[in-house]
Amino acid sequence: MQGSDEARPLGDAADISLDELVRVSGLDRRHLIELVRYGALVPRDAGAVTLTFEAQWVVVARRACRLSRELDLEPHAVSVALSLLDRIEALERELGRRRARGG
Repeated sequence: MQGSDEARPLGDAADISLDELVRVSGLDRRHLIELVRYGALVPRDAGAVTLTFEAQWVVVARRACRLSRELDLEPHAVSVALSLLDRIEALERELGRRRARGG
């Protein structure tokens, strides 16, 4: 994965195909399909012949790639790690809101 891809803005880009997600994420097709199977990535229509994703999933796929490479994790472990990181971020946002209210 190159830094330039990491910094590329997503904007209001149209849906992207699985092949495009492979190209921009740094993960191979098999890993991405396994992440879909584990629920870490959610295509528009999981039953479609050609999987497409909303642009927001590029960020998740790139994060999955980093976790996979830096920690040498298999797709199932990556999906668990992504879920835990999402939960931590949600708790941090809630804590920030509570602190802002003075509670």
